Order: sequence, then C-alpha cells, then structure tokens
Amino acid sequence: MPKASGEAPEASQDAPEQLEGGGGTVWRRFALVAVPGFAAAAVLGGMTTQGLLAASFAVSGDSFKMSADQLVGTGFTQYGDDAVSVDGSGRAVGLSTVDTAQLDNLCMSSLWDLSVGQATLVIRAGEAAPVRGDNLVLDIEQLRGNAEFDSIEIGRDASTLDKADGGQGPAGGFGLQADTITVTDMELTTWAVTSGSLNLTGLSLAVRPGDHECF
Repeated sequence: MPKASGEAPEASQDAPEQLEGGGGTVWRRFALVAVPGFAAAAVLGGMTTQGLLAASFAVSGDSFKMSADQLVGTGFTQYGDDAVSVDGSGRAVGLSTVDTAQLDNLCMSSLWDLSVGQATLVIRAGEAAPVRGDNLVLDIEQLRGNAEFDSIEIGRDASTLDKADGGQGPAGGFGLQADTITVTDMELTTWAVTSGSLNLTGLSLAVRPGDHECF
C-alpha cells in the first residue's frame, strides 16, 4: 500500500560490492522505495513526468504485490514517473523497463475489500519452468531483494538511456541502467505491469477469502 507522504524513502545501508574480474555490482539486501509527492526525489531525482512507456491505462486505486525466487533480466532502465488513476490522483513510481526477463516461482497478489469481507486474488506461475516476458514495464513503488547489476550506470540523464528498447525518460531526469539485472528473493510492490509478451508456465489463479498476499 502507498506510504504516508511524510515518510522518507528507505534505502539499503550496505555498500555496493564490485565483483572480481568483471563489471558486475552486487547490493546485499537491496531496497528501493518510491513514495508519493516530493519525497520521491531522494530516490529518483524528482523528475516524475509521464513517460512513453508508462501504463497506457488509468491504474486502479490500489497497488499489488509480486514476488519471485529470482528475476533475471537483460537490458534494464529506470527513471521517475507518475502513475495516474481515473480520479486524476497520481503517485510517484520508478518506471522500470526490462527487454527480456525470466522469473522463477512467480507470485502476484491483490488484496480486495468486498461487501463479504476481504479476499485475495493470487496468481502463481513458474515453479517448474521460468515465467518469460519481453518488453516488461513495471511501475515500481517498492522493491526488496539481493540485486546484482552488470555494467550499471547511475545518474545518467533519463532521456539518454539506451539499454532497454523505448526505456527513455524526460530530459534532465535522473536515470539508471544496466546491461543485466538479477534479483533474488524479490519482493515488489507495483501499480501496473505491462509486457509485450508474457509466458506464464504452470499458471494457477484463485480468489481466496481473507488476506493471502505473496508477502
């Protein structure tokens, strides 16, 4: 759920670890939080302009959760953006693009408040074989896990990002990108997910009474 406007973004206190013999960078207990309002500037540079790859639909009034044992992606970019609901309200997100992605043991959940009480939509896939997605775009509010990047660039002008197709942001905006991204023990809160193609192997979808979110 969205953070209170007075909260400051959380960030991992662990220093990045440079891998020997290569350009990889590892963050242990990596954490990224995007929060509504101007506080998001501390994480994403404050340039939250509606981008070309933002969700082409009005987002719902609630975020949802995703988890995976591991996400492996090629071609990664991220910059600040805003996700807008039908009532015109918006919230700051880290608009993240991955050219190709594989996710092991994927879980997605949305908690609903209904007249009969709470219920949770739970989608699971990728237990036996990875979920595969192309041109994956996520409006990230919060991401936690152990992250490794190859050839990462942090603080690049968002309009010049070139490691993911169509992953450019506004001129002057704070951006980051990497050739590859790997996140283990991933826990992600997002407002929208779009994909050019998404192959959900071993799909299971259920609506369960009560709170049964992925994490």
